[in-house]
Amino acid sequence: MADKCVVRNAQYRRGGLGIRERHNERKNDGYQNEDIIKEREEYNVHFKQADGGYENTFDRLLADGVISTRGLGQDPFIVDELVFDVNTAHFENNGGYEYARSFFEEAYRCALEEIGGKEYVLSAVMHADERNRALSDQLGRDVYHYHLHVVYIPVVDKEIYFKKNNKDPELAGKLKEVIKQVSHSKKWPKRKQLDENGEVKRNGKGKAILVNAYSLLQDHFHDHMKEAGFIGFERGERGSTAEHLSVVEYKTQQETERAAAMTAVVEQKQEAAVALDAEIEDKEKTVAVLDVRAEKQQRRLDGLDEKISVKDKARATLAEIDAMGTSILGVATMPADDMKKLKTLAKKGVTVEDNTRELKRQLKAKEDELVEVKTELAAEVKKRPSITGYLNLWDKFIAAMKRAPKRLMAAIDEILREPPERQEPQRTAPQRSRSQSQSIEH
Repeated sequence: MADKCVVRNAQYRRGGLGIRERHNERKNDGYQNEDIIKEREEYNVHFKQADGGYENTFDRLLADGVISTRGLGQDPFIVDELVFDVNTAHFENNGGYEYARSFFEEAYRCALEEIGGKEYVLSAVMHADERNRALSDQLGRDVYHYHLHVVYIPVVDKEIYFKKNNKDPELAGKLKEVIKQVSHSKKWPKRKQLDENGEVKRNGKGKAILVNAYSLLQDHFHDHMKEAGFIGFERGERGSTAEHLSVVEYKTQQETERAAAMTAVVEQKQEAAVALDAEIEDKEKTVAVLDVRAEKQQRRLDGLDEKISVKDKARATLAEIDAMGTSILGVATMPADDMKKLKTLAKKGVTVEDNTRELKRQLKAKEDELVEVKTELAAEVKKRPSITGYLNLWDKFIAAMKRAPKRLMAAIDEILREPPERQEPQRTAPQRSRSQSQSIEH
C-alpha cells in the first residue's frame, strides 16, 4: 500500500476549546487513548505555543481588534484545527523522528499559507508520543505515529460599507473598512474547480463545477510538500466522502487499520500453525511406521525363539536314543520298554525331520525379510543414530546364534543367574602402571 499524505480540518465552538487544549498541550493527568505515552511528551515539538491558553488568546485578539465576530450567530464555530498526517511507515522508512520533525516544520509553513498568517494560530504542535499499536505489534518493537495539530482562528476578509443613509452623502455606499471576520463556513466554502490551465471547469450545461474546499486543501498540502523536496507519498484519495475527518473518526479509522493489520498477523500465525501440525502429523506417521516394524521384528524374534526351542528338543531326543540299549558280543539288546520308546521316537523323528526342513525354509525366508527391513530402516538411522547400536548388536546375536546356539543360550542363562557386574572406576595411567608392576612381582 502506497504512503499517502492527508490533512483533516475540524471545527470547535467556544465550549469545546478546553478539551481540545488539554489534549493537544498534554495537560491531562491521564488519557482514554492508551496509545499516548506520557514519558514521551518531551519529544513533542511546538512550532507555536499558546500564550495563556486557547480561549484567552482568542479573547485578547478580539479585544485588540485583530479579529472580529461581527455578523456571527449565537454560539458559532470560532476555532478550527488542521491535522497533517502521513501513515507511520513512511516516517519509519525515511529516518524516523528527525525526518518527521523536518517534515512537519514544512507542513506548518503550508498551514500558514492556508490560514493567512501566524497571528491567527493559537497552537502548532507535532505529537511524537502516540504509539502505533498495529505497526508495533507487527514489528515487535515500539513505533510512534507522528502528526501535526495546528489550532487556528478561521478568518476571512469582510468588507464593511457606509450605510446609504449616512449623514455624509458622499460616503454613502462606499467602502468603510475591511475586517478579519471569524467564520468557518466562509473560510471553507464550495469553490470552483480549475483545470490544469487555471480555467474554471464546467459541466455539460455550462455551469461551473464546485468542489469541497477540503479537496483543494488536500491538493495544496500534497503539492507544497513535493515542491519542498519531500517525496515518496501520494495525495489522499480524490473524491472520497471522508475528505474531512473529525478526531473521533480519525481514531476509528486508525483502529480499523490496526484491526486489519492484526488480522493479517493472525492469519499468518494460523498458516504457520497448520504447517506445523502437518509436520507433526508426518513425524507421528513415521513413528507409527517404526512402531509397526518393531512389532513385526519382535514377532520374528519370538518365532525364532520357538524354532530354537524345537531344535534343542530334537537334539535332546537324539542323545536319548544314542544312550538306549547295550551291546553283548556285538548284538544290541534292550528292554521291551526301551524298544517301545524307540519306535515312538523313530516315528516322531520322521515328523521332526519334515518339520525341520519346513522350519529351515521359513527361517531362510525370514532372514531374507530381515534384510529388507534393515534396508528400509537404514534411512531412519541417520535421523535416529541410537538405532545403529541396536542393529549392530542384533547382527552379532544372529551370527553367534548360527555358529553356536547352545553355547550362546548357555552363556545368556549363566549371565542372568549371576549378580550384575560392578562398574570399575576409570583409573589414571600411573594407577594402571602400578597395578601391572604388582602383578609382575607376584
